[in-house]
Amino acid sequence: MAALRPVRAELTGWGGTAPTGADVARPFTYSELRAGVDDPPARGVLARGLGRSYGDAAQNAGGRVVDTTAVDDVCAFDAERGEITVAAGASIDGLLRHLVPRGFFVPVSPGTRHVTVGGSVAADVHGKNHHGAGTWCAHVPSLTLATPGLGVVSVGPEADPELFWATAGGLGLTGVVVDATLVLHPIETSRVTVDTDRTANLDEAMALMVAGDDAYEYSVAWIDLLATGVATGRSVLTRGRFARRDELGPPAADDPATALDYHPGALVGAPPWVPSGLLNRATIRAFNEAWYRRAPARRRDELQTISRFFYPLDLVRGWNRMYGRAGFVQWQVVVPTGAEDALRRMVEALSAAACPSFLSVLKRFGPANPGPLSFPTKGWTLSLDIPAGVAGLGDLLDRLDEDAVAVGGRVYLAKDSRLRPELVGAMYPRLDEWRAVRDRADPTGVIRSDLARRLDLY
Repeated sequence: MAALRPVRAELTGWGGTAPTGADVARPFTYSELRAGVDDPPARGVLARGLGRSYGDAAQNAGGRVVDTTAVDDVCAFDAERGEITVAAGASIDGLLRHLVPRGFFVPVSPGTRHVTVGGSVAADVHGKNHHGAGTWCAHVPSLTLATPGLGVVSVGPEADPELFWATAGGLGLTGVVVDATLVLHPIETSRVTVDTDRTANLDEAMALMVAGDDAYEYSVAWIDLLATGVATGRSVLTRGRFARRDELGPPAADDPATALDYHPGALVGAPPWVPSGLLNRATIRAFNEAWYRRAPARRRDELQTISRFFYPLDLVRGWNRMYGRAGFVQWQVVVPTGAEDALRRMVEALSAAACPSFLSVLKRFGPANPGPLSFPTKGWTLSLDIPAGVAGLGDLLDRLDEDAVAVGGRVYLAKDSRLRPELVGAMYPRLDEWRAVRDRADPTGVIRSDLARRLDLY
C-alpha cells in the first residue's frame, strides 16, 4: 500500500454530515487491492466504493481508506448459466451497461445504480423485490475476501458460510472484498410494465401491497409524511415487472436489440451550492402535495424505462446537494410482520412532528437471510430523508428507535449516522456471534471505521 502513495482527503457519507480525514489509497490492480490490509496504520484500514452510504460506514478517521473503484473488471461472464464474476470496484451502473443489452439485470438493486459490488455486499443491499428475491447476497454463490487473519480466501454459502454471512451486511468490517460472483436475472426487454395506485392513507397502501405480494415482482410506495388526520400516510404505490417483448409492440417486439436498448443518464444536475433552508416544511409540503395530486388515481400497464422505475433520483446528478451545506439524515427502519400498529404509530409521530421529508418510501420485506448484521427481516421497511438540523429531530428519532426495539425491529446500519450504541445489540441480537466470526478474520483489529467506533462494534 505504501507504493500507492495514499493521499490525505476529507470524506463524508452521501448525507454530507460528520466529515473526517483519512489517507486514501487507490489500487489499480488485483494484487494491489488484495494487499489493502497489509502493513496497516495505527488507525486501521477500511475499503470504500462510491461513497453512497448515507452516514459514516465508509469513513475511517486518521486511518487508511482503500478506494476500490479503479479495480472494476468483469472477470467472467457465462450467459448460459446467467452468472457474472466482477471485481469489487465495479458499479451497478457499469454492470447494467454490460448486462442489459445481453438480456440480464442484477437480481437485486438499491435505489441508485451508483453503488459498487463490494459496497452491495457490505450493506447486503435490498430493493423493491425483497418480498420475493431477498437481498443481494442471497444471489452471490462466492466471493473473494482479503482478510488480516486468514489471508485471501474464497467464501460462500457453502464455503465457510459463517464468514460469508458475517460479510453479507457486515459493513466491510470482515475484510476487503476483492471480487464476487452474481447470479443474474434474465429479462426480455429493458422496459418495466408498471401499475400505479394513489391511496388515501397508510392502511389502504398496506392492504394493496399485501394483496399484491405474489402478483408483482417489484413494489414500492412513496408516502407523504406531512399529511395528517384521515390522510395520514397517503401514498403513491407503484408495482411492476419486466415487460415481455410481445408487450412492446413494433418495432421493438421484432428486434431483440431494440427491445433491450439501454441508455441511462442524468437529465439535470443539482447546483453546486444550495441556500441553507431551501428544503423546509413549507417547500416540502408544497412538493408533496403536487407529487400526490400529479399521480394517477389508478393506472395500469404503463411502460417505463429502467432508469425511471428503478433509479429516479439518479436522473438528478448530485441530488444530495439540494440539502445544502448542513446535509441530511436518512433513517430506515424495519418492523416485523404482526407489528403493523407500531408502523402506524411511527408514521403518525412523524406526521404530527411535521417531519420535512419528501423522499419517504415504504417497502415489503420477505424472510431474513442468515447474516447476523443483514438488515431485512420479514415485515415492513420505512425510509426517509430529513434535512440535518431540524429542531427536535434527534429526540424524535431516538423515540422511534426505541419503538422499533420494543417490537423486534431495527434500523439499517449502512444508512445510520446517529443511532445510540446501546440499542445495537437489541436490534441485532446476533451481534456477539458476528463479532466472534469477525475476530477470526481480523484478530488484531485491522479493519476499522467511524461507524464501528461510534456504535462500539469491536
